Amino acid sequence: MNNKEIKIQINHITKVFEIGKGNTTIALDDIDLSIFKEEFVCIVGPSGCGKSTLLYLIASLDQPTSGQILVEGDLVTKPNPKVGMVFQPDSVFPWLTVKKNIEFGPSIRGVPAEECNRISENYVNIVGLKGFEESFPRQLSGGMKKRVDVARAFANNPEILLMDEPFGALDAMTKEKLQIELLRIWDSERKTVAFVTHDLEEALVLGSRIVVMGRAPNKILTILDVPFTRPRDLILKTSVEFQKLRRQLWELLQV
Repeated sequence: MNNKEIKIQINHITKVFEIGKGNTTIALDDIDLSIFKEEFVCIVGPSGCGKSTLLYLIASLDQPTSGQILVEGDLVTKPNPKVGMVFQPDSVFPWLTVKKNIEFGPSIRGVPAEECNRISENYVNIVGLKGFEESFPRQLSGGMKKRVDVARAFANNPEILLMDEPFGALDAMTKEKLQIELLRIWDSERKTVAFVTHDLEEALVLGSRIVVMGRAPNKILTILDVPFTRPRDLILKTSVEFQKLRRQLWELLQV
């Protein structure tokens, strides 16, 4: 892994939030992490350990108190078009159809209309929304809206995709379906992905490595290599090795 190209370099990142009347809380405490090209890194840990904060700093939606983050060797100081983000809440535009939601990013970047149409058709097919191109978000289920979110993020063609518990609010069956869709898209496009989740099984199904974070202090406890070959499917969950690794993760998070 060490001979691969580093896409994201996180050096001694600390983030302190003011919580009123001169009080502060440490969201991240001296975080060091390298994420490599085409790697799918999952970040797990208890609530409040700084997982989402770390993604926001990589995306430059907030700034660290100290330390630095580099994307492809460049210091992160402002949002980067090479970096896309999918949030847990639905972020589809309610006034746009599925097709227009997916075309939105490419269109504002000046991509010609014909190419925007080709991009939207491609991702509508990839995420399984054929026949719903002219539907509005109010006409879609939660899982379908999340498919639009994912399609829109990939349609922008970012080199790095940050995903903050994107399937966290979905029921178990819908979540598993979208995990498989995401694996399929990633297998074909090989974006660099940092994926925050509370779900240990989700992390093991998706991730190449799993970053395990602890609470108070909010540090990285360990980084676990996931040994399963790709492409993957949910049958993985029935294997003895999968359950052993899940138990190992669970025990790490009890510290």
